[in-house]
Amino acid sequence: MNVIKRSGEEVVFDAQKIENAVIKANNATVEDRQLTQEQIRNIVERVVNKCVELKRATSVEEIQDMVENEIMAEHGFTVAHNYITYRYERALVRKANTTDKQILSLIGRNNEEAKQENSNKNPTVNSTQRDYMAGEVSKDITRRFLLPADIYEAHEKGIIHFHDSDYFAQPMYNCCLVNLEDMLQNGTVISETMIEKPHSFATACNIATQIIAQVASNQYGGQSITLSHLAPFVDISRKKHREQVIKEFAEAGIDVDNDKIEKVAEQRVRNEIKTGVQMIQYQIITLMTTNGQAPFVTVFMYLDEVEDGRTREDLALIIEEMLKQRIQGVKNEKGVWITPAFPKLIYVLDEDNVEEGSKYYYLTELAAQCTAKRLVPDYISAKLMKELKGGDVYPCMGCRSFLTPDRFTDVGVGNVAHAESYKEGVHKYYGRFNQGVVTINLVDVACSSQGNMDEFWKIMDERLELCHRALQVRHNRLLGTPSDVAPILWQYGAIARLKKGEVIDPLLYNGYSTISLGYAGLAECVYRMLGESHTTEKGMEFGLAVMQRLNDACKTWKAAENIDYSVYGTPIESTTYKFAKCLQERFGIIPHVTDKGYITNSYHIHVTEEINAFDKLTKEAKFQQLSPGGAISYVEVPNMQNNIPAVLALMKHIYNTILYAELNTKSDYCQECGYDGEIEIVENEHHKLIWRCPNCGNTNQDTMNVARRTCGYIGTQYWNQGRTQEIKERVLHL
Repeated sequence: MNVIKRSGEEVVFDAQKIENAVIKANNATVEDRQLTQEQIRNIVERVVNKCVELKRATSVEEIQDMVENEIMAEHGFTVAHNYITYRYERALVRKANTTDKQILSLIGRNNEEAKQENSNKNPTVNSTQRDYMAGEVSKDITRRFLLPADIYEAHEKGIIHFHDSDYFAQPMYNCCLVNLEDMLQNGTVISETMIEKPHSFATACNIATQIIAQVASNQYGGQSITLSHLAPFVDISRKKHREQVIKEFAEAGIDVDNDKIEKVAEQRVRNEIKTGVQMIQYQIITLMTTNGQAPFVTVFMYLDEVEDGRTREDLALIIEEMLKQRIQGVKNEKGVWITPAFPKLIYVLDEDNVEEGSKYYYLTELAAQCTAKRLVPDYISAKLMKELKGGDVYPCMGCRSFLTPDRFTDVGVGNVAHAESYKEGVHKYYGRFNQGVVTINLVDVACSSQGNMDEFWKIMDERLELCHRALQVRHNRLLGTPSDVAPILWQYGAIARLKKGEVIDPLLYNGYSTISLGYAGLAECVYRMLGESHTTEKGMEFGLAVMQRLNDACKTWKAAENIDYSVYGTPIESTTYKFAKCLQERFGIIPHVTDKGYITNSYHIHVTEEINAFDKLTKEAKFQQLSPGGAISYVEVPNMQNNIPAVLALMKHIYNTILYAELNTKSDYCQECGYDGEIEIVENEHHKLIWRCPNCGNTNQDTMNVARRTCGYIGTQYWNQGRTQEIKERVLHL
């Protein structure tokens, strides 16, 4: 059994330290109010048992809370007072030095919280450490100067979560849709170097990867690009190849034959598409941005984004190549083909590709094969999206955050970003962004109300207003930001083309950008209030009422402030563990509510609940409609590589039922023995969950490749204990 110290370092549990602390408090107490040695032993024993029951590493703060409660249980009120006083005095000493210790533990590579904070970041390398060190300073400044005390306290207690405080000291936004079209067609500037319109598809792909790296270094969330912005450059290359072939034929004395010219030129176009797509895939995977990780990139594949004809056919060629290369995968350090984490792929299902016999059904079949082997692409239903998003179809920003439908065009605000690609009267999505997220812990609302429905709604409204004020802090942090802080974003086309010194304020209103009210733990919230799942008729009715309350709040705030607040199904990759621990500290262990090391993402049906894939998507679709700021549903499936018809059936069900969904499977490899089946999760002697190869017993995370979906993106084996438990307990839906 282990303990997580305040610095984040994980050490072996030592019961003697608990006993020593109680003895010190006891010795400082007048003799007639002291505890006996037997009472002290009983206190220590009960605390140890409680720590064992948690089946995870316990924090020092949790242990101290347990000690206080057990001293009180022995009626040692004066001893408890002395213990609390000693604890307070030590806290004052630590307060001035917490950041220093955090940074030193990062440098020493023994900060367990940092190791598990982000499954796609390696905290042992210098670039990541540098980012984490800067993050610790930012969090400290945010805590002491930038956040109101009650908001910070609520964040620390897990009542709400103020996301990305490690970046909050700087005026940075969350995620975006990159206006690649404007930057490629009209030129841009990268590192003070003018980049003109590319003259080939391969060059366009190369420039796109440079833009991606620059954007990732100037924001903290995900970004999305669309292949439709690259498609026009295929024909530019085609014309160049045709001219070159004619020239080569003439120089070789070969009679000019248009059929031969077209055939050779087209083959060269195909080769260039292959090279360009490979460049995108490998550049994104191997790029290391200033925050110590590969860019969190999503690639959007939607045929109807371009007009029917030559450009759409070229887009189909790019999509086909993108899928083929992802099916192949990338080679790890052992030279074995594995599943890469990035880029994430999204494939849009529409009338021209969803039915067998439709024009582009061959691409849908290819997408199904890719999903079965490599977990992506994920799927957007054009049919459902048009119904829910005002007739428009567009990608999410990163893994799940969706913009609100364009209203600034309709109300005459016009080209507020001064984009050179702007088309009058046409709805705009690329070049827009999300200001940030604050998440409400729905489980805490339910537990705080103790199951009383009137009290629940009262507390809900209080917590929503707390979130509102926290979101206003986020918004106000961006107000007055000059475009000079991130030229690639604000001056050179990724988001806008503002002048030097011009502030970004107009882009924060009128629906140009969004700001997200996140939520987590609907499943546990409903169970705490009703004693049943939100998949039941009664549970679903209450769950939808909760979701509607969130939407009503956002609507009220939006009307008052002209800011697009939107309800967002938070992925809470590491926060799921934090929320779970905070709930256990505040409310103890409540079956089906606080008895796990995690709480459920957004509106998802609990990972342990038995339900088939089709029913799960159908039920969750009702909740997804009330999560307009973003959410994604998933179904957990076994290896489907030999059952592609079943994958296609699920895809068609997605098209008819839900806006955005994905299939989760497994894609693992053990570097020690070459095993390529599912690497398992087991509990070691310290009650810690670890990954183990079932073939050779390897437990070294550095010599295995594990790919699992955790929050929209594919992650690797470096998850915290709460998320690891959640992955372990997932049931199959097919």
